[in-house]
Formats: sequence, C-alpha cells, structure tokens
Amino acid sequence: MSGALSLDERAELERLRGEVEALRTARPRARRSISWKAILSALLIVLGCALAPVALATVWTNRQVADTDRFVATVSPLIRDPAVQAALTSRVVDAVFTYVDVRALADEAVDALGAQGVPPRVTDRLHEFTVPLANSVRDFVRTKVAELFASQQFAQAWDRTIRVAHEQADAVLSGSASAVSIRGEKVTLDLAPFIGAAKQQLVDAGLTAANRVPDVHPTIEIADASALVKAQSAYTTLNRLATWLPWVSIALIAIGVVLARNRRRALLVSGLGFAGSMLVLGTGLLIARVVLIDAVPNRSAASTAASYDIIVRFLRDGLRTLLVLGLITALGAFLTGPSATAVRIRHAGAGALAWLRGLSGLRAGRLGTWVHTYRGVLRGAALGLAVLVLVFLDQPTGLAVLMVAVLLAVFLAVIQFLDQPATAAPTPGPTG
Repeated sequence: MSGALSLDERAELERLRGEVEALRTARPRARRSISWKAILSALLIVLGCALAPVALATVWTNRQVADTDRFVATVSPLIRDPAVQAALTSRVVDAVFTYVDVRALADEAVDALGAQGVPPRVTDRLHEFTVPLANSVRDFVRTKVAELFASQQFAQAWDRTIRVAHEQADAVLSGSASAVSIRGEKVTLDLAPFIGAAKQQLVDAGLTAANRVPDVHPTIEIADASALVKAQSAYTTLNRLATWLPWVSIALIAIGVVLARNRRRALLVSGLGFAGSMLVLGTGLLIARVVLIDAVPNRSAASTAASYDIIVRFLRDGLRTLLVLGLITALGAFLTGPSATAVRIRHAGAGALAWLRGLSGLRAGRLGTWVHTYRGVLRGAALGLAVLVLVFLDQPTGLAVLMVAVLLAVFLAVIQFLDQPATAAPTPGPTG
C-alpha cells in the first residue's frame, strides 16, 4: 500500500489545517470579549439579587405603613393577641391601684364605723378582712379589665382608633409629635386612653371608686429612642425608594441574563440567587426577633414576640412568595437545559403525552397543524399571561405563585398534546 496522498486527500488535509489555524487565532480574541461580558453579567445578577431584599422592604414599608388600610390590617390583630392583652391588663391594673388603695379605703370605713359607736371587738374583726378584701377587689378589677381588652367592642374601637390615628403613626416615623414620644433614651406610649376606657368599664360594673382615678398620662416604654431615630431615617429613605428600587433590581437581573453567553444558565443562577436573598432576609428577621426579645424584661417577652410577629407577618408573606418564584424560575431554567436529567424528564413527559394522544385516538387535523406552526407564539403567550397574572395579583402568596406555575405547565402540556405537524400525502404509485 502506497503512503502517498491523493490530490483530493491532500486538499482535504490542507482545508482542515486552515480551519484549525483559524480557530487558534480566533479563540483568544473571542475568549477575551466573552469573559468581560460574563464578568459584567455576573456583577449585574449579583447586584440585582442583593437589592431584592431591600426592594421588598421598601415595598412593605410603603404599602403597609404609608397606606391606611394596610396599616390597619397590620396593626389590628395586636389587640386581639392574648399575650398583648395580658401585658396591657397588667399595666392598666397597676396604674389603677396606684391611685385607688382599697385596703386604706376599707380601713378608713371601719374606723368611721368605730367612730359611730361600733364596738372595738367588731372593728378589730373587720380590720382583719381588709387585706383579703383588697386582694379580691384587685382580682375583680383584673378580670374586668381583661374582659374589656378581650371584648369585640374594644377590638372594634381599637380599629377605629388606629385608623384615625394613622396619620399620627406616620408622623412618628417622619419625626413629628404624636402620642408616641421620646423621653430620654426610650420611646414611650401614652396609656391615658386605655385607662379612661378601663375606668368607664369599672364604673359600669359597679366599682364607683374607680372615679377616684384622675386624668393621668402614665406611659409604657416600647422601644429605644435610638431605634426610633434609625427607623425614622430608614422610613424616609425607603419610602422614597419604594417606587423604583424593585424595578432597578429586576432590570439588573434581566440585563445580566441578556448579556450572559449562556442565558439559560444565567437564568438558573438568577433564580437561585433571588431565592437565596429571600432566605437571607428571613434569617435577618429571625435574628432581629431574638435580639428584640432578649432586650426586654422576661415579663414582656411574650407580648414583644407576639407584637413583632404580627407587625412583620406581611413582610414574611412577601419573602415567601418571592422565594417560591425564584425557585420555580430556577426549576424552569433547569428543565429546559441540556443536562441528562432534564433531557430524561422532557423525554418522559413527551412520551407520556404521545401515549395519551395515541390512547385517545385524537386526530387534531387543521388544529394540530395550526398549533404546530404557532407553537412558539403560543408558548410565549402562555408565559406572558402567567407573568401578567402575577404582576396584577393584589397580594400574591407562595401558594398563588405555585398554582400559576402549575397552570402554566398544564397549558404548555396541552400545546404539546395538540401539536401535530402536517403529514405529507402519499405519492400515488404508477398505474399499469
């Protein structure tokens, strides 16, 4: 066998050598260009994911604090929480008995009886009952005050009060004067309205001695002044950012995905990063809860924890929703990828749909041909409709996001089920 190459073989060898040389000279240039875009893409995605928790906090602040209906929905459950009711009951009872000394009043009454000629042995016996009487009256007052705070009428009055006082609450965060004030290093709440309501409740129950309580304004410490100053500054800043910061976060992630060489992989990373940022925010809320509870006395720990959970519950709902959205986005990007697992899942789904189509004996005809022709448009329309539903939901939850994703998957499966390309008509054979 001769080792010489033919002319055709030599021409093919030269062509292959030319292609290899072209690849060697072009690869470094392309690699430098792509690496810069990849770095910029990664930076934009990381920045967008990092801004997502801050954007969520701005929206929560703007929608839950600056809006009256949202504010009432946030604060209304506070007075209905048993721990908060117990804490308020204890403080109001203490305030009442600061001005009403039941034992002294009883002793004074017994002494008056003695002055009217009642025998000393009787008055001495009566003096022995003044301490149990004082304890019984205190228990009676506590029961009535607790009933007041637990009543539906008081809860409705609370809702009306906080609705009217919403502008004052907004003034607290903006630095204006209100019923919440700063004294020294503490933020205090004026309890006069609560004491007035308790006085009326006791008088109506027959304890007219409650009228001895003057119009006083005892206060309860609710936070550190430094924390309020920081909250005021954060409120002002976040309220201004609320209208555009969420869109900045979304735009950064979108631009990062568009600039990426592998957009599907970038979308997968963005979804996981977005979900991870929500986990970071959730962890921060848990840490803040622990720090807040540790900073208050043990007797106030339960009411503080309950109040904190009630106040931030909408923020937690929002981060759960975005966490689910990020995970679903990452899952969708993964399932459309070239990995062996994703390919097997897609093939299994396509096989199941083909089996169902064969089992049903469906012949879509023109509909199947039309769906096959416009399948890309139909899939894009389904995805766009799902996005619009999520955008226009007033208060989307994680369950709502999951349901929209399931419905989108069902719609895409229906498109795949109806997708039947037109078959070429058989060529007639020659006639003999």
